[in-house]
Amino acid sequence: MLGLLVIIVISWVLLHFIEGKNINALGIVPNANHMIQFLIGILFIIPITLSMIFIESKVMTIDWELNSPIKYDLIFDSFIYHLRSALTEDLIFRGAILYILINRIGAKWAILISAICFGIYHVFSYGLSADRVILILYVILVTGFSGYVWAYTFHRTKSIMMPLGFHLGFNLVMTFFFASQPYGQLIFVEISRMGLSEWNELYFSLFKGLFPSIATLVFVKWLLRLELRIFQPGNN
Repeated sequence: MLGLLVIIVISWVLLHFIEGKNINALGIVPNANHMIQFLIGILFIIPITLSMIFIESKVMTIDWELNSPIKYDLIFDSFIYHLRSALTEDLIFRGAILYILINRIGAKWAILISAICFGIYHVFSYGLSADRVILILYVILVTGFSGYVWAYTFHRTKSIMMPLGFHLGFNLVMTFFFASQPYGQLIFVEISRMGLSEWNELYFSLFKGLFPSIATLVFVKWLLRLELRIFQPGNN
């Protein structure tokens, strides 16, 4: 929590002295529109992530077993943990620095830089820096594209809240099914799965990694075309 507070303070200092803005330039201060954006993000990404897991279960013939009894206290703890984690990453990669870069070099390059940095960051956070080049490139591509979509969403909605909803919702749902630290397999445990041939596994891994972000990008562009009140600058 202290680290998150430090990042917020640093963000405020950067915005104040470089752009003459306060922290609300990031659309992070809770209000009705920002909270609606946050909820839209979560409510959209949950079924998308579940659809991806369903497809993977069919393709890989995965057998699941209910992790009974379900520990709701751990689910709540996981929610809080991933909220802090997602907010920390979003403030770093889709916060003050991205806002400043957009104003200095333009949205196209700023979003691309943010995405590349986000992808490279995950290589180290996953502990893959000494792994195979192909795996490293895959992680940069998949997580970098997610970072691109979330940075694009931040730029177009003028708020960190919807990408935060996407980020939190995806991470939380994944902990319901897959092993992870410090929380994982909270609702279901994988019993078995069938393997695919090397090339088929590569193709499916690309689909699995990119599908949620592609669906999210299409959804965001569709939402923006509706010109909803919650995305009007004067209402943020």
